[in-house]
Amino acid sequence: MPAELGGSQISSLLEALPGIASVLRSPVADALVKAIRAAVGVGEFEVADAEELVRYAVRRGLIGSDEGDRVLSDVQGALKVKRKPPRGAKPKPAKKAGKKKHRR
Repeated sequence: MPAELGGSQISSLLEALPGIASVLRSPVADALVKAIRAAVGVGEFEVADAEELVRYAVRRGLIGSDEGDRVLSDVQGALKVKRKPPRGAKPKPAKKAGKKKHRR
């Protein structure tokens, strides 16, 4: 597993290589942006983004690891429920390519 860069290392890197700030972006920032877009329906929700945000919150002491585990469990459970077809739902018939006229 690659080592993560510390704050001072990132600052030094940003000073040494002008323009890298536009290329190098925090995975947490990406996950946050994607989660916000998914929340309003203009993007796809990805479990990986939720995991990244929960790991960040646990690392920073914003939430405990038990709570993080519960949140991720809730997310995964909600996705399983959402993907299941409703009970008793009938599959939709395939759409026909075009209307055919009946011959008598």
